Amino acid sequence: MMFISRRFLPVILLSFLLAACGFGYAEGSGSSHSSKSAAQSTQAANPTALPPITTSDICPSPLNHFSGCLTPHAMRVAYGVESLFEKGFTGKGQTVIDVVSFGSPTLKQDMDTFDKAFNLPAINLDILSPPVSTPESNPDPHHDKSGWASETTLDVQIIHAIAPDAKVVVLTSPVAETEGTYGLSEFRQLNQYVIDHKLGNIVSQSWGASELTLQDAQGQQELQKWDQFYQQATTQQGMTYFSSSGDSGATDYADVAMTHIASVPTTSFAASSPWVTAVGGTTIHRTGSTINEQAWGDTGDGGASGGGFSRFYKTPDYQKALPASAQSLLQNRRGVPDVSADADPSTGLAFYENGVWDLAGGTSAAAPLWAGIMAIANQMAGHPLGFINPALYKLAASNTYNQDFRDITQGDNTNRSANVQGYPATTGWDPVTGLGSPNAEKLIPDLISTMKSTASS
Repeated sequence: MMFISRRFLPVILLSFLLAACGFGYAEGSGSSHSSKSAAQSTQAANPTALPPITTSDICPSPLNHFSGCLTPHAMRVAYGVESLFEKGFTGKGQTVIDVVSFGSPTLKQDMDTFDKAFNLPAINLDILSPPVSTPESNPDPHHDKSGWASETTLDVQIIHAIAPDAKVVVLTSPVAETEGTYGLSEFRQLNQYVIDHKLGNIVSQSWGASELTLQDAQGQQELQKWDQFYQQATTQQGMTYFSSSGDSGATDYADVAMTHIASVPTTSFAASSPWVTAVGGTTIHRTGSTINEQAWGDTGDGGASGGGFSRFYKTPDYQKALPASAQSLLQNRRGVPDVSADADPSTGLAFYENGVWDLAGGTSAAAPLWAGIMAIANQMAGHPLGFINPALYKLAASNTYNQDFRDITQGDNTNRSANVQGYPATTGWDPVTGLGSPNAEKLIPDLISTMKSTASS
């Protein structure tokens, strides 16, 4: 199935019912994303040599007809995690928190099937539903519970695929986050609960609201509360937040009712917050022993890496160090995203939910991938690294940039269905893929070193 209930989607593509004879598309609640195999896609620059494909890289049989399908092992190899995995850096002793609406009633059973299929250790999983106060009279105005269930399962499986020994805590809200301020106060309370109860230091956020729907007084008041919370949490509590940048390319919803996509460029909150690490999307191709990556772009249905410039936040200090070419785009605005990872549903992780194997995507898949990498980074450092954005941009300006990141230089995030011109992926930072995707085996040690030297100076 595939659902388009929020801007964090599309989450799922190419659904297959295990009980069916053969395979076919499952019915979804939204319009389907156009399917293209990796072999049909334009190959990107910056190829990376990988080990030959092994049995660990073979997707479950309902998906093995699709060359873009990635297993947990293939994804760890693609992003430089596997070599760290083999050295015992698996996220052990760390906790990643996933904040969602409603959660999934089949999550634990789905994780058992997922783990057995890929020979992963059983997940250490807590599902909590703390009480929150809510002003909303209708907890699910767009009937999104099934969509949130898929989002929850996708988030947890990707985190577990990257950092299989990390604990995952799912915090569920009784209210759907949609557009405008709807559901935001409940999510903010859950984030405060994380800190008050010392649940962990890494939070993955596969949700967001278009900045166009937060321009009124109520929206600005809610954002001020989030700003105060994020600043204190990152600078004083050692928290790290990852947010998906959105799936509508250079634009997003125009209205709270979510009836149409805007015809002007915009970004979304919480990715636009300067205290959050915003994660954009790429398309990842593996051909034999070579991997190529490019920006996740619109093939005609609007799905593309969210990216652009905030109408609320000024350029943070860490982005002021970007070169003049980037400053001419920023124009004293916060640029989104900061980093990126695989988000194309045609090249996604094999994903299991309630009897169905799918290929998963959307930038809501890229954010938990980075959260899993962060669990490994905190394990390696021996302490929470906290607010990493300044260090990421320092590395981008250093001579280790090209080994720490895969610089994405092909593709763009134009939204063709909304006729909104996007931005091209270019050398260095760009408002499509940020600084690029991670090479964790190099990035993590350099990130730790940079943050240590900054703290001691």
